[in-house]
Amino acid sequence: MQDIHHLTLQERQSIEAAITQGATKAHMGRLLGKDPSGISREIRRHREFKPRNLYNRPVLCENRRGCKKRCTKPCEQFKEPACRRRDVSPGACNGCETRGKCPMDKYFYNAARADATYHATLVAAREGINITPQERNDIGTVIAPLVWQGQSIYQILSAHPEISVSDRTLYRYIETGVFKEFKVDNFSLKEQVNRKQFKGKHKKRKEPANYNGRRYADYLTFQGENADSHTVEMDTVYNNPGGPYLQTFIFTNVGFMIGRLHAEKTSESMASSLDYYQERLGAPLFRHIFPILLTDRGSEFEKFSLFEKSGRLHIFYCDPMQSSQKPHVENNHNYVRDIIPNGKPMGCLTQGDIDLMFSHINSVPRKSMKGKTPFEAFSFFFGAEVAALLNIQEIARDNVVLRPSLIYRNK
Repeated sequence: MQDIHHLTLQERQSIEAAITQGATKAHMGRLLGKDPSGISREIRRHREFKPRNLYNRPVLCENRRGCKKRCTKPCEQFKEPACRRRDVSPGACNGCETRGKCPMDKYFYNAARADATYHATLVAAREGINITPQERNDIGTVIAPLVWQGQSIYQILSAHPEISVSDRTLYRYIETGVFKEFKVDNFSLKEQVNRKQFKGKHKKRKEPANYNGRRYADYLTFQGENADSHTVEMDTVYNNPGGPYLQTFIFTNVGFMIGRLHAEKTSESMASSLDYYQERLGAPLFRHIFPILLTDRGSEFEKFSLFEKSGRLHIFYCDPMQSSQKPHVENNHNYVRDIIPNGKPMGCLTQGDIDLMFSHINSVPRKSMKGKTPFEAFSFFFGAEVAALLNIQEIARDNVVLRPSLIYRNK
């Protein structure tokens, strides 16, 4: 006979079927080529207890049929009732014909749940905390204030090479409560957001004629013919339909994001941001920084002539209801929402608050950029002095804050 260790799900399903048929453990052992004692241990370890209803029978006694007493607690003649099928073989109540009328406690064996429990126990047995108490204290002292500033584990580790554990290990330690006394637990960690791909369900609307030559297909063609030109994605964020409105731009090649605050959601107001940046940068540098603009078909962006103005850039529009065609700006809004959550008032914010927010966001190291920050990448391609012209400053990694307190502290 083979050892019972590491039963497969299929073998456990065979055990469940055999119990339902009322087979003995010896028969199960022969069926699976396993020791019957091992089958017995498997059933006893993983069978699930279902207590009986105590409402009409608070005490259930083996002698209840010949006894005229209605006991509310065990007496001197009390004897625990027994059931061979439940207690001896096969060891569970699956398939018992009388289980619907049986007043006793019951046990049921479920192969899928038994297999899941077994594997969870196996993983837990192999996991451990491979650090000393002093190392735990040292790590906790470093990460606690940074986690509460809104920094991710990857961001913290990239700035602190003295922490020798990997990000996965550190996440596991946090999830299992290793740093609970430092007030760092699962609820402290940044939420991970996965954007769902559009599934093609939308209400078709009439398409304005002025998108001709500026559709997403035209963008792909233009981008293929101008491979040296990078794309800047543009979008709008707001918490109240009545405003104010935050217009955001992200340089997709480096993940660098900037934004302007507006009182009105109109093409005239949104295009004025480009007028501002062109004046700050100068026309030649502006054309180098903003060669291609990709945005959605919101009403605030529909007057393309205001954005393209004298050929300073080329603007293109995503297909209707296809936000996944500009994924960089959409995903980077997660950082914006860390600092300006839904429901927070934006009327009290100034452009200085917005510039400060993006300075912190652009100073967050990104795993996709091998630990570099968008500020560092942008400065490499365009120069730190250009970032300064866009009102963005570099923030020391340990000083980065991704919480509402960054801009709402005194508001």
